[in-house]
Amino acid sequence: MTDIAENLAQVQQRITAACNRAGRSHEEVQLVAVGKKFTAEVIREAADCGLTLFGENRVQEAKAKIPDCPGHLRWHFIGNLQTNKCRDAIMLFDMLHAVDSLPLAEELNKRCNHAAKVMPILLEVNVSGEGSKHGFTPESAVESVEAFPNFPQLELHGLMTMAPFSRQPENSRPYFQKLREVKSTCEDKLGAPLPELSMGMSGDFEVAIEEGATLIRLGTTLFGTRAQANKD
Repeated sequence: MTDIAENLAQVQQRITAACNRAGRSHEEVQLVAVGKKFTAEVIREAADCGLTLFGENRVQEAKAKIPDCPGHLRWHFIGNLQTNKCRDAIMLFDMLHAVDSLPLAEELNKRCNHAAKVMPILLEVNVSGEGSKHGFTPESAVESVEAFPNFPQLELHGLMTMAPFSRQPENSRPYFQKLREVKSTCEDKLGAPLPELSMGMSGDFEVAIEEGATLIRLGTTLFGTRAQANKD
């Protein structure tokens, strides 16, 4: 079994060190514990260690898991969201990290209106240009933020990205820097702050913090490998 408490303590030390290097307070960074393929039992153990914010990649998995987890936990959806899952997503989650198109935003706004709910969202930006990744281009993200007054049920809180996979964390830095630049340009366009940057995963979260991340998404660093999840 993975020792979540020990892993969390090490992660918190690394977060604090990265914040110190960047001249930031550790309170500026929220840890999203990614529970993909891990059971409700593992989530409950993590909650016992003090974690309260969890991320899920799949609506169906979350729909089955969340009712078996402590009621005080907060849940963010961090995966690719299909329009036919929007109704469930807005009922299950407190924030959606990866709104990757205006048609998706339109559908979410409609579903939120029906549910009398306002949903905080982040725009996913494909800063690397990789075809395997979803999201707005940096240019289209800047253009698209002007459409959000048309979606009164959605609160645009910031941007999200995934850097290309690399075993060298430093290779992610240019992509995180680019997202921060896009955020600044979007803020100028909106005339309003966008406080959140969701970037950084288990392999590169310290670099992300140094570049301004406010939400880091960690799974294996806390819980071990997904292969181990299937064995336990």
